[in-house]
Amino acid sequence: MRGSPQGVDHYENFPVASWLCPPHLRAPVAAIYGFARTADDIADEGDAPAAQRLADLSVYRDDLADCFSGRPGSGRWPAVFAALGEAVRSFSLPHALLADLLDAFEQDVVKSRDSAGYANRAELLDYCRRSANPVGRLLLHLYGIADDKAQAQSDAVCTALQLINFWQDLGSDVARRRYYLPTEDLIAHGMDPDQPASWPGDRGAPRLIADLSSWARSLMDRGAGIVHRVPGRAGWELRLVVQGGLRVLDRIEAIGFDTFSGRPALRASDLPPMLWRSVRMGQSAAR
Repeated sequence: MRGSPQGVDHYENFPVASWLCPPHLRAPVAAIYGFARTADDIADEGDAPAAQRLADLSVYRDDLADCFSGRPGSGRWPAVFAALGEAVRSFSLPHALLADLLDAFEQDVVKSRDSAGYANRAELLDYCRRSANPVGRLLLHLYGIADDKAQAQSDAVCTALQLINFWQDLGSDVARRRYYLPTEDLIAHGMDPDQPASWPGDRGAPRLIADLSSWARSLMDRGAGIVHRVPGRAGWELRLVVQGGLRVLDRIEAIGFDTFSGRPALRASDLPPMLWRSVRMGQSAAR
């Protein structure tokens, strides 16, 4: 589930072999992280043209299939697939969830760079279904939690965290030609979806970001009950994940919803209220 007390950025937002993760799950969690992080880098880092990124992701997808079938693969990412292969054998990871992540990374290469972005919230939610939600479902799988309610809650939290990341990073994302603002929302707030350079400073921008932040908060509230399903210390880390995302929304509000001008980040002073709110979440489950 994407999010961390340090912020909501990339795949650093779920527990990677931390001391809060049960020892027997540290290796598979790290393997999932390595798989996702490497694919994200292929799609997003460096100066390679889009065609090369897509070609590399295609090889990566073939290597994923080989990992599940026991074939040797291309050998280009030996550490990634050695670790993932062990996790697949030991924990029967679902192939479809890992493949969904690759679908989203391929979409990032094409859609965010070469088109205006997402027409509406439904399109953006479909992207989050493949780019964020699989991480939460994979972690639930490791904990043996498979019921529909838990998966729906996990999806809501993961989607909320990704949306928060989008609204937090608007300034840098637009500069990199990443357009996650739904066209329908831009139009509703009087902003021109075809003129990204005009979005910073537009008088409708703060109202737009306030509206989108409220949407993300409502999703987080809908899914927050998942923290009571994940056992032990990891459940407490998940509480901090949720509270970290909500605290970023507080920071966005504190700067007047102007994330085109600056990126609101969590500070050391945010940790005490996050811890307190995490304890309160724990108490609510006991009642």
